[in-house]
Amino acid sequence: MQFSNFGEKFNRYSGITQLMDDLNDGLRTPGAIMLGGGNPAAIPEMLEYFRQTSEEMLQSGELIASMTNYDGPQGKNTFIKSLAALLKETYGWNISEKNITLTNGSQSGFFYLFNLLAGKQANGSSKKILLPLAPEYIGYADAGIDDDIFVSYHPEIELLDNRQFKYHVDFEQLEVDDSVAAICASRPTNPTGNVLTDEEIQKLDKLARANNIPLIIDNAYGVPFPSIIFEDVKPFWNENTILCKSLSKLGLPGLRCGIIIANEEITKALTNLNGVISLAPGSMGPAIVNHMIEKGDLLKMSREVIKPYYKQKSQFAVDLLQKAIPDPRFRIHKPEGAIFLWLWFDELPISTMELYQRLKARGVLIVPGEYFFFGQEDDWQHSHQCLRMNYVQPEDVMQKGINIIAEEIEKAYG
Repeated sequence: MQFSNFGEKFNRYSGITQLMDDLNDGLRTPGAIMLGGGNPAAIPEMLEYFRQTSEEMLQSGELIASMTNYDGPQGKNTFIKSLAALLKETYGWNISEKNITLTNGSQSGFFYLFNLLAGKQANGSSKKILLPLAPEYIGYADAGIDDDIFVSYHPEIELLDNRQFKYHVDFEQLEVDDSVAAICASRPTNPTGNVLTDEEIQKLDKLARANNIPLIIDNAYGVPFPSIIFEDVKPFWNENTILCKSLSKLGLPGLRCGIIIANEEITKALTNLNGVISLAPGSMGPAIVNHMIEKGDLLKMSREVIKPYYKQKSQFAVDLLQKAIPDPRFRIHKPEGAIFLWLWFDELPISTMELYQRLKARGVLIVPGEYFFFGQEDDWQHSHQCLRMNYVQPEDVMQKGINIIAEEIEKAYG
């Protein structure tokens, strides 16, 4: 069959497609150890909360109403108003319902944003999205209608005690010229768990403003919800910032709701895109979370249930890894948030792509680091020495999976 250029581009088998295929296959394979995908943890308190909330909304008729009616292309009005009021009250942001658009998941939201800003321009030029620090989220890599819409930079690596390390933005090498449409960074970062410091965010904001381009911050794991962030940093937004959030890591990935907070011009453009591509965003997720906001539970549950659950799980996994892999060439990125650990095997004789295949053959699914270093022209050796590991599985599963990783690492180094 003859496909268009668009069809040929998105018919390719991409890293994010492999990731989701592995997630789906693993969920159907008895005994598979799922340390790769980004599915959030099944936190018992959150599952029970969603069950009770759904029952309340079913009794009141709210749930059925959200299932049987279209919202407008901007998204559920009651939720947008409630969220704007919450953010304004909590942080003092100059924000209203005119600054928020909903999408069918944050993945579709980034597809909208990247293609709204980058790629071929009306004057015939091309523009790119600048990622100030790679590794960066695998789901961005193939989101451009045009090829090669990203440019990214190696980070500075700070070596820490206890065989940990941390990435920092290397501002001396960042170059912003007329070919850059926007700066984009996730905070906390998927895949590494890195959290850009307040100083780094302020520098990126200053750089974006100086070049009259927006700063996009992917805040899917950050504050005020779901608050899977372990560093004491300040939430950030202004009218030159496009702040992206999601209901997935709150525990509702199946309801596909992304949230984009931006100036009115961006909001209007995204609303128009929604109308053409999907008529309207889904309603159930916003209806449920609006109920949480009205009851005063959204920030409370994020702060008191979700954050401590993930913090304990991450530390447990770090302890297991450090005991299982004593080799001094092994380091873990300091876990500052998100639901992954980023493992660095310096001087590894094989690529993590090969390590991925070896582990997959033994029933352990991880994600090789090569996928996260897109937008770079050079082949950096470090990119072949890292892998992303989800740490949210039960403790016995984590122990078993980490033991198998340790065995394969020992064989590789041997």
